[in-house]
Amino acid sequence: MRLHTTQRSALPRALPRLLGSLLLVTAAGVSTACAATSASAVGGGSTASAPPRPLGQVVPAPASVRPGGSPYSITGATRIRVDGSSGEARRIGEYLAGVLRPSTGYSLPVTDRSGHDGIRLRLGSRDSELGAEGYTLTSGHGAVTITARKPAGLFHGVQTLRQLLPAQVESDSRQKGPWKVAGGSITDMPRYAYRGAMLDVSRHFFSVDEVKRYIDQIALYKMNTFHLHLSDDQGWRIAVDSWPKLATYGGSTEVGGGPGGYYTKSQYKEIVRYAASRHMELVPEIDMPGHTNAALASYAELNCDGVAPPLYTGTKVGFSSLCAAKDVTYRFIDDVIRELAELTPGRYIHIGGDEAHSTSHEDYARIMERAQAVVGKYGKTVMGWHQLTGAAPVEGAVAQYWGYDRTSAADRQQVVDAAKNGTRLVLSPADRVYLDMKYNDQTVLGLKWAGLVEVQRSYDWDPATYLAGTPADAVLGVEAPIWAETLTDSDDIDVMAFPRLPGAAELGWSPAETHDWDTYKVRLAALGPRFTALGIDYYRSPQVPWPAEPAAAG
Repeated sequence: MRLHTTQRSALPRALPRLLGSLLLVTAAGVSTACAATSASAVGGGSTASAPPRPLGQVVPAPASVRPGGSPYSITGATRIRVDGSSGEARRIGEYLAGVLRPSTGYSLPVTDRSGHDGIRLRLGSRDSELGAEGYTLTSGHGAVTITARKPAGLFHGVQTLRQLLPAQVESDSRQKGPWKVAGGSITDMPRYAYRGAMLDVSRHFFSVDEVKRYIDQIALYKMNTFHLHLSDDQGWRIAVDSWPKLATYGGSTEVGGGPGGYYTKSQYKEIVRYAASRHMELVPEIDMPGHTNAALASYAELNCDGVAPPLYTGTKVGFSSLCAAKDVTYRFIDDVIRELAELTPGRYIHIGGDEAHSTSHEDYARIMERAQAVVGKYGKTVMGWHQLTGAAPVEGAVAQYWGYDRTSAADRQQVVDAAKNGTRLVLSPADRVYLDMKYNDQTVLGLKWAGLVEVQRSYDWDPATYLAGTPADAVLGVEAPIWAETLTDSDDIDVMAFPRLPGAAELGWSPAETHDWDTYKVRLAALGPRFTALGIDYYRSPQVPWPAEPAAAG
């Protein structure tokens, strides 16, 4: 049996969980600053003699770590204690119990009775520095306590607790402990307010369950924004009552001519609800004026010549455009954004704006000006790809930069100038954090128009200095998009997102002074067995000192 190197693996979904139960958390060659446990025996060995994972050996790196004191052990007598007055704390406690029960075999009752023992989840910290997403975690002989000002911080603290436990805690079947958490304390809060991942469901359609799976994966690394790319040339993926053929016809295919699909409004609301349960804001995107062939094929009147093009199943870009001269175009934009805004409780509506090669500059500026006004009309904040800065971004707009090393100095400067004038930026450089870029020339999946992006290159950049001259307070955060021209299911997402996704999350969360490839790659390596226990068949980058895998049978 062959695991991923640069080729796609045929590893069955159930087998990674089995292997995960045999793997012990190790990281070879660690430095003193990021000490890890020494390699343990695999293939049925016991973790009884292994020390708990050091407090700092998590991804994203915490802001402050103070190790010391006795570890805490989860046992059959452990209770999860939550604030009795907080329904949110109880929901997070039930979430944690749902993670821990299958692998530990313990009942782990969630109770609002106070006590000095167990796993304690507390809201109401008076530490203002924690903000809305920070937390403290304190571990000792009798208890591990996570405290936060807001529920999102409590949830992020739970993700840290998961990583401090042995990797097999992520298994969906009972495993052998012990389940120890190292003694000491962590104080942690994010560097940037926006930390996101984007999933393209237009080039290939992904089911609600597949989308939920990806939401769970990105939540592990404290991402707080989920960007859903809902329309493109190859497919329209959201029901719109006032324009029903967008979904039923425009959503009927995908790249390569597959069956496509779309989300009903109730399905979309379920995705929004699920993201919110992971303390994540959903950002929907309707791309315009380009990337619109699915809409143009659905309604002939949206075309300047009144003739609907055929549905498109290829991968070329830049050939489609809405018609700036027609009133129906703006009625269409208004209807779509109105219905989407009604379904979306989050702050943002993303209106695309990239690769509008078939739209004149005058028409582009006209359409984007009108579209931005519609977004504001329905109480939302505009997001768009960075080409929006070539028009006239409205006050408060957010431009998402996807340029790369070969992007011209003039294009970069245009974005910087917009930032100086108040436009905020989310950074998604394609040759760093586009997760669909090939790792190397042998990678089967993905594309390479922005270059080959190995794990170190994906991690080794600083959002604060990436666009020279950008005011520091203009950078809202980081987002890692994954485009689906070549990706058809969750297995494909897994091998392209992992192990690069955690690095993007760390760039958004951790203090700049913690960003160091040599120490990061050791912490990342320790996640390998955890990926396996979670059923993620990841790319085994040769740049990362992964622990040894057990030999395949036969």
